[in-house]
Amino acid sequence: MIRIASIAAVAALAASPALAMDCNWGNKSSAATYGAPATTAFVQPVASQPLYSQPVTAQPASASSFVEYAPTQPAVTYVTASPDIVDTAISAGSFGTLVAAVQAAGLVDTLKGPGPFTVFAPTDAAFAALPAGTVENLLKPENRDQLTAILTYHVVPGKVTSTDLAGKMTSASTVQGTTIDIDATSGVTVEGANVVTADIETSNGVIHVIDSVLIPGT
Repeated sequence: MIRIASIAAVAALAASPALAMDCNWGNKSSAATYGAPATTAFVQPVASQPLYSQPVTAQPASASSFVEYAPTQPAVTYVTASPDIVDTAISAGSFGTLVAAVQAAGLVDTLKGPGPFTVFAPTDAAFAALPAGTVENLLKPENRDQLTAILTYHVVPGKVTSTDLAGKMTSASTVQGTTIDIDATSGVTVEGANVVTADIETSNGVIHVIDSVLIPGT
């Protein structure tokens, strides 16, 4: 009986809640109370995890993900100034002799000045129609005064357009100091030379193209 009683006592002790709890102490959480009933749930500690288990790679943003906030800019208009009388004559390509004469006479700076000027410009063909040797002789340094007088005879101070002349017979004072006769009643002639192209606008005046060279006093 003693043996049986001993076995029964051991079994009863094994079934004791206190012993069961002692045998499972390693499974208790720090929040468990020692001696809690066997029905108490024990929480296994969870190892802390990093915030991101995988490295984060920055992704390039697409162009559509951006919205530009820029002030509206006013439209800008660029105005290119017209070339002056000298540069216009050079670029035309039909006034090579006239340009060479202007350079030889030292009038480039004058005709590139503010003006305005009206120039009756003879073409290369007009100079070629002069007696043989005339142009070559005029371009010599010793004949600079004569060349200057001829060239300035083709220049009128101020801006005179074909509209100003239309239907009129008039005269105009030249930079050379004398006057030229202009007939605009049927076409336009200047001292007998025909205006073949009128109203070439420049930044400092206007050019009228004529078909012969004007010689003062003739």
